[in-house]
Amino acid sequence: MSRWIHRFLLSVGAGLLVYVAYVEIDRRLYQETVNLHLLSPRPPTWPATTPRGLEARLEIPRLALSVLVSEGTSALTLRRAVGHIEGTAIPGTIGNIGLAGHRDTFFWPLRNIRLQDVIMLTTDEGMFEYRVVSKRIVPPTEVSVLAPDAGQVLTLVTCHPFYFVGMAPNRFIVRAERLFIQDEGHR
Repeated sequence: MSRWIHRFLLSVGAGLLVYVAYVEIDRRLYQETVNLHLLSPRPPTWPATTPRGLEARLEIPRLALSVLVSEGTSALTLRRAVGHIEGTAIPGTIGNIGLAGHRDTFFWPLRNIRLQDVIMLTTDEGMFEYRVVSKRIVPPTEVSVLAPDAGQVLTLVTCHPFYFVGMAPNRFIVRAERLFIQDEGHR
């Protein structure tokens, strides 16, 4: 009897290792493929969105965070990238850009974010810089954090607490405002 249990547990362990390897390889291949797409030259008239939706790169230099952003928040999307929340603005437009990511993968570094940190979002349209103006913890029902805005803001959403095992009870919200180059005549 113990021989069968031993074999069963070894099989389960091997299966879990294969699954974790698959997820990691899939994530890396996806990140590399979309990154090549973002880096390839584009005609200047191409929009920031593709038929699949927004594709961008999110970077927070102080945290050494660099990750792709893809349209949507499905389980597959959030396993492979940070997700652009449907119905929120896109970079370069007026409104609130909502991005979601898992706290135990791409958004793990957010636990160390500080006010005034710079966040860069790069699309086919160019690079957009934002400065962190607030961070807070809210219940998952607090959807007003994604409400439209009269300015150009970026809202990052992940689960909280970062060290919680299982479904986290709250959301960690980082809000950043767009920085404008002085030559543009803004701010």
